[in-house]
Amino acid sequence: MKNKLGLYVHIPFCAAKCAYCDFYSLAGAQDRWEEYTAALCDRIRIWSARCAGYEVDTVYFGGGTPSVLGADRLTAILRTIRENYVLLDDAEITCEANPDSMTDGFLTGIREAGVNRLSMGIQSADDGELRQLGRIHTFAQAQDAFARARAAGFANLSVDLMYALPGQTMDGLRHSIRALLALQPEHLSCYGLTVEPDTPLGRSHPVLPEDDTQADMYLMLCEELRAAGYEHYEISNFARPSFRSRHNSRYWRQEDYLGFGPGAHSDFGGKRLEAPRSLDRWLSGELLEEDTDIDRAAEYLMLALRTSDGVDSERYQTVFRRDFAPVEQALRPLITAGYVQNRGRRWSLTESGFLLSNPILVSVLEAVEPEN
Repeated sequence: MKNKLGLYVHIPFCAAKCAYCDFYSLAGAQDRWEEYTAALCDRIRIWSARCAGYEVDTVYFGGGTPSVLGADRLTAILRTIRENYVLLDDAEITCEANPDSMTDGFLTGIREAGVNRLSMGIQSADDGELRQLGRIHTFAQAQDAFARARAAGFANLSVDLMYALPGQTMDGLRHSIRALLALQPEHLSCYGLTVEPDTPLGRSHPVLPEDDTQADMYLMLCEELRAAGYEHYEISNFARPSFRSRHNSRYWRQEDYLGFGPGAHSDFGGKRLEAPRSLDRWLSGELLEEDTDIDRAAEYLMLALRTSDGVDSERYQTVFRRDFAPVEQALRPLITAGYVQNRGRRWSLTESGFLLSNPILVSVLEAVEPEN
């Protein structure tokens, strides 16, 4: 049986740069699209020689905004993957898309090419909030794009929602949650706004809701989505049964994936790789940077405790050959406080625990540090 592999394809182009975005992407740059598509296909072919023992079960087009590249170019990239890798018939193939670039031609084209999952960057149902974030679509456009995606045959749609926005109230957030739920997506990714200093939003020094209000927003969000039948399977991700993101789940399970494009990361063959965050440097063939100093056991604890499945004590001891007792000693006192739950060999954070995940993870890693 062949090992499974995920492919991440970074499309570093956007129609416009959002005010909060710190990802590597370029606004416009249409004159680079053909060159970049050709280079991506070349890199995908070159790396296939190292992947003979793998079957690809997830492909993820992320960005940037992959939808601006157009259906023909994305189809060419997918065709290159099919021609050079063993792409399973039931592979999850995701494309991120923004409402403003989701034309009928785009939707039909990528669906025919094999894309079977869309991740839509909607972010809010309030047009004022969307303008503040630098988004160039309205919520009405998002509703229309979602309906047209359904009509094009997409049965697996994910939407993004941001909360803890400047000036946002509990009622305002509740309105956005319910408006997105009315679309009936299979999956939601919900993120609290992080203000990065070197962004237009960061330089404007916005006033965010107080910490206690942000916590209340998160718990209200969890309650609304749970009542609507969504499983809270990772700190920021909610899905209907059987609709978890298979590609993102492989990151949290430390499974192999290859990333293509500037700024893309890979975890392949036991090595961690990172491409330069520069289109020109990447196009010039600059080699990936390699991180070999990885404590996989500590990483497992950090990633697994982000998920509802949590940490498997037996796996921790068997795979990493570490004593689980220090981890248990750090987690057990938090059960009474309602931050941790224990189900046999599995230890996981509750939704209240997710709110405190950073300090909890610090305490767990400090507990196991003498073993390192």
